[in-house]
Amino acid sequence: MTALVTRPLAALGAAVLAALATVGRVTLFALTAFRHIVTPPFYGREFLHALMTVGYLSLPVVGLTAVFTGGALALQIYAGGSRFSAEQVVPQIVALGVVRELGPVMVGLMIAARVTSSIAAEIATMKVTEQIDALVTLSTDPMKYLTAPRVFAGLVTLPLLVAVGDTIGVFGGWFVSTQSLGFNPATYLKNTIDFLEPADIISSLVKGAAFGVIATLMGCYFGMHSGRGAQGVGRATKSSVVAAAVLILAANFLLTQAFFTT
Repeated sequence: MTALVTRPLAALGAAVLAALATVGRVTLFALTAFRHIVTPPFYGREFLHALMTVGYLSLPVVGLTAVFTGGALALQIYAGGSRFSAEQVVPQIVALGVVRELGPVMVGLMIAARVTSSIAAEIATMKVTEQIDALVTLSTDPMKYLTAPRVFAGLVTLPLLVAVGDTIGVFGGWFVSTQSLGFNPATYLKNTIDFLEPADIISSLVKGAAFGVIATLMGCYFGMHSGRGAQGVGRATKSSVVAAAVLILAANFLLTQAFFTT
């Protein structure tokens, strides 16, 4: 009987210790990455490549996601508001929902799906093919050459992507509202602009920066710590996306609480 009780407790304790060890490794990895970001040498070509990969090439998926999200949100708010004769709040609620929450979260999750998986697969493949060992042989720090440019690119580009996504999302709500729900275009835009506050926009951009760091950091971490062989690359890619998505949602909750609760 004692053995039956002890085994689940031992398994639970081992899982907790493993989780804490992982948190410690990720924290040290993040601190090392930020140290390399602010200390020379800097690899400008790798940074520009990461800017293209993380930022510019992500614009199509961000735009499509934002416009459909904004349009669907307008329809939902209109349908819900009509039950209480409150259809006129659609511009305000769409703007608030997109800028505060849906814009940065959807952009973050799309980047996690597109960029985090790509980074993890690329670095894991480099590890499997011993290219990272070759960098060390050439006296090049892999953290400095591979991780720092990508994390810095995520920090820089995600706020811009979020700003684009917020704008397109609000436009999607405007388009659906004016074309399908009978709203006046000028009045809709005026209500949107009058209702938004600087704190809403700032919070959205701060979330974007945090999500960019999380997405790129998880890709680099799991890529650097992948197992050998094709199976190791696949496991690293899957784990990086899952970890990035969960951490983005958790960070969104914490940042929302920090900005909008008193």
